[in-house]
Amino acid sequence: MRHFGHLADDIRGRLFLEPPRPFSSESGAAVLATALGGTLYSPATRPALAADIRKQAARGVVSMVLCLEDAIADHEVGVGERNLVEQFNDLVRDFTDCTQGHPLLFIRVRTASQIVDLTRRLGPAVRLLTGFVLPKFTERSGGGYLDALAEAETVAGRRLYAMPVLESPELAHLETRREQLFGIARLLAGHRDRVLAVRLGVTDLCSAYGLRRSPDLTAYDVALVAGVIGDVVNVLGRADGTGYTVTGPVWEYFPVQERMFRPQLRRTPFAEASGSANGTTRASGEEVRRRIIEHDLDGLIREIELDRANGLLGKTCIHPSHVPAVHALSVVTHEEHCDARDILRQEQDGGGVLRSAYTNKMNEARPHRAWAERVLLRAEVFGVAREDVSFAELLMSTLIR
Repeated sequence: MRHFGHLADDIRGRLFLEPPRPFSSESGAAVLATALGGTLYSPATRPALAADIRKQAARGVVSMVLCLEDAIADHEVGVGERNLVEQFNDLVRDFTDCTQGHPLLFIRVRTASQIVDLTRRLGPAVRLLTGFVLPKFTERSGGGYLDALAEAETVAGRRLYAMPVLESPELAHLETRREQLFGIARLLAGHRDRVLAVRLGVTDLCSAYGLRRSPDLTAYDVALVAGVIGDVVNVLGRADGTGYTVTGPVWEYFPVQERMFRPQLRRTPFAEASGSANGTTRASGEEVRRRIIEHDLDGLIREIELDRANGLLGKTCIHPSHVPAVHALSVVTHEEHCDARDILRQEQDGGGVLRSAYTNKMNEARPHRAWAERVLLRAEVFGVAREDVSFAELLMSTLIR
């Protein structure tokens, strides 16, 4: 599979200077963690789950979480487990081996015991499973999940990844947050090879205080949440080899509703002309703004930009219309790519400072090295846009109608 692989070759050729490279569930962990993109959640009880997965893959979704936890009622857990086994065995008939283009599929469990049980029940279809999402992950509960995952790997005969979700009250509460984060870091370090990414459960963090942000506010406008995100990145997102990919929180809202401050779109991303969804004509900036409002994506776009600025990559998505925005904003711009290559070249030559190719900033080789390495990894997975291609054009080419 690869990002933007659902687009026609001519559209992809027009958008990308360097197209996204293919990857599979057997690719390295660093590639897979970067490639997660907009991870679409779906209740495990959906009767046509296999068909849903096929449809979303055809629309550009590359990672999905099939949820047995908060997305379904308590009495539906058994039904959801049986449905997952049936749907995986339906889906596996589409693929002859584990390297073919199915999305990265994860199961979000409720208990550690479900991990080994479901791995056994899936049988040969387990080869379509990339791993498990571990909810309410704390220093106390996490060990049981990770031990169960190690046992499940033995059953499956292959690597299964963990994505712990940090969402417990212990992280929201100031007096226990520091202890929890360092305890979680120690626990994850003992299972580093099987931890793909750390996810943030902002809805649960807000619930500890009876909070809920409106669609006109981002997670970073909620001071409590912003503080937790900053501390999680501080401890678990370091660029010194001890950190992990930390993914962005869910955007709870989807089309269509009236907005208190509508329209409040910033003009910057939409000032340039942009491509239409079919790639054959060019739409005006006003048309782009209309489509963004139609899909109710303006708040989401602001939050994705703040995710990136705060060290997060990828995002939990609960609606298919959110995924194209996450992916469009993950594409490396021509300017970013020039800067990253120049920084790494300068660092190899002994360091120092140089003016950027766009002559608008200072590139300092050693302090910017980790940033540049991350940019080039993202370029491998999401591609590099052509110099004259804007985010708006990327988004308009991929928006789900």
